[in-house]
Amino acid sequence: MALRALIVTYYWPPAGGPGVQRWLNFVKYFSEYGIEPVVYIPENPHYPLLDKSFLADVPKEIEIIQGPIKEPYRIAGILSKKKTKKISSGIIPATNPSPLEKLMLYIRGNFFIPDARIGWVKPSVTLLQEYIKANPVDVIITTGPPHSLHLIGMQLKAITSLPWVADFRDPWTTIHYHKSLRLSKSSEEKHKKLEQEVLQTADHIVVTSPSTLSEFKQKTKKPITVITNGYDIKQEIQPVVDESFSIAHIGSLLSERNPQILWDVLSELSIEAKGFFDDLTITLAGAVSDDVVQSIVSAGLQENLDYVGYVSHDRALQMQHNARVLLLVEIDTPETRAIIPGKLFEYLRAKRPILALGPEGSDIAEIIGETKSGAYFNYTEKELLKNHLIRLYKAFKNDDLEVASEGIEKYARRSLTESMARLLKDVAQ
Repeated sequence: MALRALIVTYYWPPAGGPGVQRWLNFVKYFSEYGIEPVVYIPENPHYPLLDKSFLADVPKEIEIIQGPIKEPYRIAGILSKKKTKKISSGIIPATNPSPLEKLMLYIRGNFFIPDARIGWVKPSVTLLQEYIKANPVDVIITTGPPHSLHLIGMQLKAITSLPWVADFRDPWTTIHYHKSLRLSKSSEEKHKKLEQEVLQTADHIVVTSPSTLSEFKQKTKKPITVITNGYDIKQEIQPVVDESFSIAHIGSLLSERNPQILWDVLSELSIEAKGFFDDLTITLAGAVSDDVVQSIVSAGLQENLDYVGYVSHDRALQMQHNARVLLLVEIDTPETRAIIPGKLFEYLRAKRPILALGPEGSDIAEIIGETKSGAYFNYTEKELLKNHLIRLYKAFKNDDLEVASEGIEKYARRSLTESMARLLKDVAQ
């Protein structure tokens, strides 16, 4: 008999972006491993990004419960729809935020703890408590961010005594953008207190990176398992490789993630290397901050920029397969060493050379090195980065720009779902 698992998630199709993909793909493959998922989602969510192509991946036979949600972003949109959409998307101004942006960030950080979906907790607990009475489940899973969803799981566990798994797609109090939320000392302490309560109460904690595992081990004795994000094979994709020397970043590129060192190197190579400027294309697909675009323009690379905006997931996958080089960028702070962007695994599947920039000691570097899928650089390694780009460009000119990656199969969604299903069965025993 299948194990019934109640999954509480905020992001669900037609939401776009990386937040929706993790549990959508677990749900898609759970039936193969003896798990019957019941998914609880908001009835009227404020999704900053939409991608209706994900709807096709939702299994028709699964049960979906919806509960109404009131979100402050709808009210904030009256003041500034553009700024509200950016902040709710995670695009926080890196420098010189306007007075309105400062106010919105202060309110977001200090009045809505742990996040702007805190108002969904109480009505969800009431609704799900009644649902579970009439429709018993074997285990509860909450996934965050938004981390307020873990409060739903914690309260349901207290009421029902059901086993509860807390899935952290990102860290909580050590996430890089906490510094941008203008938290008061009391608000910061409240975040830490809630995080500690969740980590001490959950029966099992799942994280997506080894660094988050190490961090949480210092905060709780509860069992913790790493199950990374991954890639899905919906269909074989035939590459139509770009004619230019394209360096493509597929996904959000926030102000704090702006790789100025890369734009400087590309600018220098455009002057020093014959033909480089004419061959180069910088492709950006997804939500991109004005700071990033301005940096590229200031580096004299405006003619090389191809900014296509947000694209469907299917088109994003095709673009990854078409690019000559795939760019992965993480913020240069110790807090981001634990962040492994979901796009990394899709990049692995595309089997194009990966060029990654990030902090020293990043978990990204480990995966790229282990799979032999590209090269990783710290922000201090300008000359090494420049020499590597020269090698890539020469390979491009010789029609020999390839990568021989290996061992990527363990990051396939079906394989990861098998691991998650095994964990849920163990917890539910």
